[in-house]
Amino acid sequence: MSAQPQKPVRRITAPQIAARKGGDPIVALTSYHAHTAAIVDRHAEVILVGDSLGMVMHGMESTVGVPLDLMLVHGRAVVRGTKRAMVVVDMPFGTYEESPAVAFRNAATILKETQCGAVKLEGGARMAETIRFLTERGIPVMAHIGLTPQSTLTMGGFRTQGRDEETWPQHIADARAVAEAGAFSLVVEGVVEPLAAEITKAVDIPTIGIGASAACDGQILVLEDMLGLNPKPPKFVKVYGSMADQIEAAVKSYADDVKTRAFPSEDEVYR
Repeated sequence: MSAQPQKPVRRITAPQIAARKGGDPIVALTSYHAHTAAIVDRHAEVILVGDSLGMVMHGMESTVGVPLDLMLVHGRAVVRGTKRAMVVVDMPFGTYEESPAVAFRNAATILKETQCGAVKLEGGARMAETIRFLTERGIPVMAHIGLTPQSTLTMGGFRTQGRDEETWPQHIADARAVAEAGAFSLVVEGVVEPLAAEITKAVDIPTIGIGASAACDGQILVLEDMLGLNPKPPKFVKVYGSMADQIEAAVKSYADDVKTRAFPSEDEVYR
């Protein structure tokens, strides 16, 4: 008998992620290049090409200086390296705040040039009009509230949100506003655990926590943080690997072999 043809792998879509509300937790991770994305693709439903790449990959002090062109380069690489996961690309600072029309133009550029499945932008109620404008015109939007890294200059740094319970109604209102505007999911970052749980109960779209609560509908971490490549990871990161030590050990072994002329050996040269 001839082998049965394999069914083509279909990308996970925004409606499929939205339908996961209250169901099996959504696995999400960041990735910035094709080869790591290919690995993550086998295990995660969502891969975020976050503007955190400015700090992780390019040594910037914050995400504020990340240009759109850089997001396009990394977004294309991640899409090329994946087949299954939904790829979401961050809209960097300055590309969506001016007006809904400007946001649409830049979001459309991201979708067309990277072939990703959605964009993500930061902000709660103040961005609801823009989110509605985008979603009504066919652009899936992942929202992001709580600690919003692009606003750290006005926040005074990376500060946990919701420690003062009097601020909770505003955070919950932000979540409801972006959900009602049409966002298909919501990143909740850097908020106290009980507030994140309340936000998750308050909206009918999936919440994806980072430094939030296990009660969220999914979780996301920066890949390099959870692999142990960040020497000072945030408190909310669980380090699942020690890649920094492994990379250094491998580099040292290579350097030693070069210095002693053990590399290349007979196995690594052409005859």
